[in-house]
Amino acid sequence: MRNSGLEFIAKGELAFCDLGTPSKLEPTEILLETKYTAITNGTERHAFLSEHGYGGGRFPSRHGYQHVGSVVSTGGKVTQFEPGDWLFYGQYVGHNGWNIINEDALLIKLPVGIDYRHCALFGVAGVALRSIRRMGVSQGDNVWVVGQGPIGHFLAQAARSVGAKVTVSDMIDRRLDAAKECGAHIALKANSQKTPEIIKEGRPYNYIYDCCSVERLLSDICDNRLLAHSGTVGLIAVRDQITYPWSLLHGTEAKIETSCHFDKDDLRVLLSLYKQGHLQIAPIVSHIVSIDEAPQIYKKLADNASDLFGVIFDWTENV
Repeated sequence: MRNSGLEFIAKGELAFCDLGTPSKLEPTEILLETKYTAITNGTERHAFLSEHGYGGGRFPSRHGYQHVGSVVSTGGKVTQFEPGDWLFYGQYVGHNGWNIINEDALLIKLPVGIDYRHCALFGVAGVALRSIRRMGVSQGDNVWVVGQGPIGHFLAQAARSVGAKVTVSDMIDRRLDAAKECGAHIALKANSQKTPEIIKEGRPYNYIYDCCSVERLLSDICDNRLLAHSGTVGLIAVRDQITYPWSLLHGTEAKIETSCHFDKDDLRVLLSLYKQGHLQIAPIVSHIVSIDEAPQIYKKLADNASDLFGVIFDWTENV
């Protein structure tokens, strides 16, 4: 078990920190040894670069909420888990070699026979699924997801799983290919001259999800009457401020919503979708690398490298 974690020690600077050895467990606590973690691309990049208020410019700081590990030991009153169980842990604690957790924390037991590495991306998938569930996307709805980073990708999959018609757009071919592989009905290159007309032909959209924070998007939605009456714009991508035309909502009875993170019930539904094959993770996995390679990966993340998609750290090597 590694007694180390990742810390942002200054703007754009990453270091390994010493966690020490685990303390004695309280009666309802478990010791979870980390096997895999995954990067939350947008959130961690913003915190790494002190953007949009993430981390508040305070260092050192730890960020990330996607852990997969196995239970090493349990307190005397733990009833839900036992040593050897594999769990996903979704609390925002950063990347750590181990965590001591109360058994009622944001945990879900993972069944035997699934790829535990891919389950490290349950966090971003959970954020996406919660957005679909909270905002009420349902069968027959017309959905446009703008941006196909990890959360945008899983938003499209989650919308498709409830029977919506799904259009996605992005500038990166790899992401569009993954969207098509996972069931998106229409996948559009954002910078193609044909795309604006195809988007207009597909209107009105019951739900438009902004997963890219393009400054003009809300004005374009309004000017081109893309949103259905009583439709919803879901603002998922992080931003400092938002400005929108009054007529986007006035008279349309439309609304703007945001959503973040997830709860245990979201994880329950997510695991069910994954086990049934209604949600796929493999198509977005671009990197599975040793945690020792984290400094190089975060440097690429800061540069906004387009080849980073689903990035998973393996903590099991060179222990």
